[in-house]
Amino acid sequence: MSKPNIIQQGAEAIIIHEGTSVIKDRVSKKYRHPELDKKIIKTRTKKEAKILEKVSKIIPCPKPSNVEFNEIEMPFIKGKKLSESLENLDWKNICKTIGHQIAKIHDADIIHGDLTTSNMIWVEKPEQNTKKPAPGENKPASDIFSYPRLYFIDFGLGFTSSRIEDRAVDLHLIKQALEAKHFSIHKEAEKIILDSYNSKDREKTLAQLRKVEARGRYRKNS
Repeated sequence: MSKPNIIQQGAEAIIIHEGTSVIKDRVSKKYRHPELDKKIIKTRTKKEAKILEKVSKIIPCPKPSNVEFNEIEMPFIKGKKLSESLENLDWKNICKTIGHQIAKIHDADIIHGDLTTSNMIWVEKPEQNTKKPAPGENKPASDIFSYPRLYFIDFGLGFTSSRIEDRAVDLHLIKQALEAKHFSIHKEAEKIILDSYNSKDREKTLAQLRKVEARGRYRKNS
C-alpha cells in the first residue's frame, strides 16, 4: 500500500493522495472559536459532498465514497490537469466539452465557483481494473460516461443557484483562467467554450456575461 502523499495544501484544505483515493481534509482556523470552527467545517464539508454527489450523476466528477465531519474521501483521478497540458492536447474538442459540461451543471442549478483549468482533469482511457464487482454490486456512477472524459474537480466554492448572474460569473472565471494560463490560445478557446455553452438559458447568461465584463472594465478604468 502506498504512503499518504500531500498533493496540495491550501488555506481551506489539504488534499492527500492515498492509494486509489484522495482525501480532502478541511483546515481548522485558529482565529475562530473552536465550536464555531467545527460547525463551519462540518457544514462546508457536508455541502461540498452533497454537490459532488449531484454533479457525479450529470458529468464526470469524483463521487464521495466516505464523508466525515472535516473530510471527504473520493477516487483519485489519474489524468492530465488541463492547466498543465491543455495546449498539448486536442484542445479545441476539449473546449467544446468544457462548454457542454458547464451548461449541464448550470441547467441543474449548480455553480462551480472556481472554474479554472486547474480544476479540470482530462482522462483519455481508463486504467485496467482487475477487481471483479461483488455479486449484486452496481457499477460505479462514473461508468455512465464514455472515454475520453473531462472531470470537473474541487467544488469547495460550489453552491446551488438558478441566478443568471451566478452562471455568468462562472463563465467569466473560466475566461480569466484561459487568459492567465493559456494566453497563446485563449481567444479561440473562449469562443469555442461559449459557442458550446448550450444551456437552456444560454442567451440570458451570455448577455449577463457581457454586463459582468463591462463592470470589470469600468472598475479598472475608474
